[in-house]
Amino acid sequence: MINSSMVNLRLVLSAATASLLITGCGLAETTAVAATQAASAAEQAKQGKELEEKVKRDIEAAQKAAADARDKAEADVQEAE
Repeated sequence: MINSSMVNLRLVLSAATASLLITGCGLAETTAVAATQAASAAEQAKQGKELEEKVKRDIEAAQKAAADARDKAEADVQEAE
């Protein structure tokens, strides 16, 4: 009877250990996937910020070009008068 109880205890402990190991592997994999996704999201945010800055610079350049063109047109009109 004592041997039977020890065998049962060993089986239960072995099953619990195996269960924890399997769960641990899944947790490690989930953590790795989450870290990869976070890094990807951070890179996308960085690229988005860079694109936003480029668009702002392009808009400012276009506005300056338009203002320069207006100034030149006004100067041409005043010379013609």
